Amino acid sequence: MPRQLFVFDPPERFVAGTVGQPGERTFYLQASGAGRTISVAIEKVQVAVLAERLEELLEEVRRRGVGDVPPAPPPELEDTAPLDAPVEEEFRVGTMGLAWDGESGRVVVEALAPAEGEEQEDVEPLSEAEEGPDALRVVVTAEMALAFVQRAQRVVAAGRPPCPLCALPLDPEGHICPRQNGHRR
Repeated sequence: MPRQLFVFDPPERFVAGTVGQPGERTFYLQASGAGRTISVAIEKVQVAVLAERLEELLEEVRRRGVGDVPPAPPPELEDTAPLDAPVEEEFRVGTMGLAWDGESGRVVVEALAPAEGEEQEDVEPLSEAEEGPDALRVVVTAEMALAFVQRAQRVVAAGRPPCPLCALPLDPEGHICPRQNGHRR
């Protein structure tokens, strides 16, 4: 089946965000531009890993001197607004790809839906294949990637605080702590 490839090159906005209360949040990547907005569901850990890998990629680009990467994003790129509504999930992210485009000096981020059946082996992130899972591809400047990283880190950290004993998330009413032999903390 032909796949849908949602491309934003460049997007007007590319952010990670959530819907719901801590402990019940659903995480999304959202890209907007040219009058359209695409939202894909993603796991919290995937947001954290994407932010970490983007930081590592930009640091490597800076270290090698193959691109212009500022130490921090300009203040005007800070995005604290909620996700654009309505948030309609196109697909749930299975695999992600990340690359530096040396010719344009920009970062390419791709989120793919989980592949089904035989397609699973043949799907490569960042490919132009006409068959395979749906994908969201976003091409951003280094500054915009740094702004994405900062917001993603804030979104991940805004969840429930960790238990000081076991580091599991604390619910407002506490939780059954394994370090307390099953007693509430």
